[in-house]
Amino acid sequence: MSEREMLLQRAEQWLALELEPDNRSRIQQLIEEAKRSNDDLLRERFQGRLHFGTAGLRGEIGAGPQRMNRALIRWVSVGLSRYLLRSAGQSPQRVVIGYDGRHKSLTFAQEAASCFSAHGFEVEVATTVCPTPLLAYAVCQREAIAGVMVTASHNPPKDNGFKVYWGNGAQIIPPQDIEISEEIDRVSWEELVGESLSVTADRSLGEIKALDLTPQGEIGQGYQAALEAQLFPRSTTSFTPLRVIYTAMHGVGAEWFIAMLDDHPDVELIPVEEQRDPDPDFPTVSFPNPEEPGALDLASSYAARYNAPLILAHDPDADRLAVVARDSTGQLKAFTGDQVGALIAHEMFTRRELNSNDLVATTIVSSSLLENMAKRVGVSYAETLTGFKWIANRALVHQAEGGRFLFGYEEAIGYSLFGLVNDKDGLSAGRFLIEMALHARQDGITLWDRLAEIYRLDGLYLSSLVSRVRRGVEGAQEIAQSMSHIRAHPPIEVGEIKVKKVTDLLQSPAPLTGNVLRFDLADGSRVIMRPSGTEPKLKLYFETRVEVGIDDDLVQQQLKGEARLQALSKAFTRILDSDLSS
Repeated sequence: MSEREMLLQRAEQWLALELEPDNRSRIQQLIEEAKRSNDDLLRERFQGRLHFGTAGLRGEIGAGPQRMNRALIRWVSVGLSRYLLRSAGQSPQRVVIGYDGRHKSLTFAQEAASCFSAHGFEVEVATTVCPTPLLAYAVCQREAIAGVMVTASHNPPKDNGFKVYWGNGAQIIPPQDIEISEEIDRVSWEELVGESLSVTADRSLGEIKALDLTPQGEIGQGYQAALEAQLFPRSTTSFTPLRVIYTAMHGVGAEWFIAMLDDHPDVELIPVEEQRDPDPDFPTVSFPNPEEPGALDLASSYAARYNAPLILAHDPDADRLAVVARDSTGQLKAFTGDQVGALIAHEMFTRRELNSNDLVATTIVSSSLLENMAKRVGVSYAETLTGFKWIANRALVHQAEGGRFLFGYEEAIGYSLFGLVNDKDGLSAGRFLIEMALHARQDGITLWDRLAEIYRLDGLYLSSLVSRVRRGVEGAQEIAQSMSHIRAHPPIEVGEIKVKKVTDLLQSPAPLTGNVLRFDLADGSRVIMRPSGTEPKLKLYFETRVEVGIDDDLVQQQLKGEARLQALSKAFTRILDSDLSS
């Protein structure tokens, strides 16, 4: 049988289980086109399925196993159900499900709930859209065996996803993701057709219940109370309320964040009305990611109109936080994730009673600054692979051993504070940032001044990220080729700086094993190279450090560091391009 014949057969088989009329029509159209010799689109849709990897699935909505649709959700949910039954036995268990405001999120949540219910699980589904961190929190509060969040986070509007949490409220990690993927593959398509999910003699239907994840519900109130208990006492100094511009980026964070600040006497929260309500088309931004150029233009215009010193932005599922603040000259400037991580660390280190068994954590691609800060104050430090699942699981191990987890962060603007949520949480991070801004104002300085204090204590760390987007099968091959070639032929120097050490994390012991290359240079700079786990990108991370003396001009030292960083980036990308062309 030829490849085309196999693809046609696979498409015909998928038609039998396709549940959405639009998708059925699209598949029939693709079949007719393939019969007329154009089978490229058929291959793209039906060769394999969406990869079940970093915490689950994420991809474009559409027809076929390489797209997000009800049939794929059913397939994955049946496989996950069987895996959970095998892991926990046949005793009744609970699964909780949340969803955001994207296209088909509710439909996918309901399809997953039906599958879990048909396998005997008690299922609780959120009554309305909710932030991802609240679903992660609810997994623990409801003592569920697992949780599912239907979201594509900050991906383009055409995407959606299926994010899986284990019973500890953290994203799944290997070997769970691999084992679940294998269980999914063992489910035949014939089993998914028609009434195949009906109750059988040895399997009773689980009940599907409503789960209140609003700020006013029991779980929501518990979350807010637990967070408030960790915050520092409010100042008694009389100030006019701090104006904070807030955008939910057309996502699900607004109801929650506004409720959390509703009774704060020192804060005037001003939402960006055009981006306040969930809208799956994200009409005011070209890309719903607060890190993207132009994404915060509306928020900045609000800051100018209201003369506000601070902008906070959540991504569409409110698990990440972007921060923009005025400096001492009044200019609005965006902080990087590394800079916010340093500010959070400084706040905790200076306002809490610390001990050596306190832990802070970040990832291998984040700045080295946090490690130096932790050494200076005498707390424990951990470094993990990229992905917040690793930070959360490292924190859980530390807490199980009797330690205290202060916070963790990743450079991609994700933060987790106090062990409140075992995943990144833009809500608690935003609340904490406001307290930090109030404390800075009480001291008569800006958050940028606070960051300068850190640099003078621990050195000026500058970093940048270059993402090389390579789409499709050929793009994936190019990314793999780049990694394998540099791995086999590592550079001796970058520019004129000698490479002092090469670290290949494929050779590192678990859990710090991954497809990552790190190059430490003689001048203290470093380069890290890895393929993205969720996007068609090769990511290159650059960092350099500049000493800052008491009398040094910080601006001049920063310009010096930025020039060094730019030279490092250009030199390494030249090496990469030269290797690919040879």
